[in-house]
Amino acid sequence: MHEESILRVRNLHKQFGQGCQHCKQAESRKLEKNYCPYCGTVYACQDISFDLFSGEILGIVGESGSGKSTLMQCLYFDADVASGEAYIKDPELDGQNVFELSSQKKRYIRNHKYGMVYQNPVHGLKMNFSSVGNIAEKLIAAGNRNVSEMEATSKSLLESVHISHFRMKEEPRNFSGGMQQRVQIAKALSNNPPVLFLDEVTTGLDLSVQANVLDLIKKIQRELGISMIVVSHDLAVIRMLADRTVVMLNGAIIEEGLTDQILEDPQHAYTQQLVYSLL
Repeated sequence: MHEESILRVRNLHKQFGQGCQHCKQAESRKLEKNYCPYCGTVYACQDISFDLFSGEILGIVGESGSGKSTLMQCLYFDADVASGEAYIKDPELDGQNVFELSSQKKRYIRNHKYGMVYQNPVHGLKMNFSSVGNIAEKLIAAGNRNVSEMEATSKSLLESVHISHFRMKEEPRNFSGGMQQRVQIAKALSNNPPVLFLDEVTTGLDLSVQANVLDLIKKIQRELGISMIVVSHDLAVIRMLADRTVVMLNGAIIEEGLTDQILEDPQHAYTQQLVYSLL
């Protein structure tokens, strides 16, 4: 299906807390879900490994607290990993574990290689900047200095996510949730990133608005061939978007495969429960 992975993640660990004699050793760890009852350490991501291939949408599904949003924060450098490796297919970054790069290099990756759409638009947008200003901010971070060029790019991106001309100079705080998500998507696409992260982007939106946002994501993927990681607790969203799916529970991957295969023949008891709740 795909020749080469554009993003390769191996043995990613993230914990909150120092750990103690009961939980420090992975082999003898005794947790309640992903939480140590003795010292309170939370093992949010335990030994996560996966590949994202060129031009595909990878779905990550799991209940609240399964570690999927923490995983996204680690990948986008919003949080530091405890240990692990990630490699981006890029001539300048070839063979370099991106988690170990300097903060300057990580900023370069965020500005040039990655796009991020947060569950809460407040984290991805400056609510008191105009929509055009929000996109220009991302373009400036990526080194663009030509004002008229930035304005033209911003307008065409906002057009592509169906924000009408007369509202482009308006601040996103005046917009509905669905419109804010569309501005976030436009902003995330402004640097032509090869990889786009989408974290629970339809949560809290009305069903009809959800459908519009999902259609937009599919259209972008078709037209631009961007590789995407889509995190959701909602299997219906994953079914509509993802080529392959990873299922997370208590900070670990418990099942992965082609989305159709996981939905039609789930192997793990938890995945079966998820799938049957969708039927």
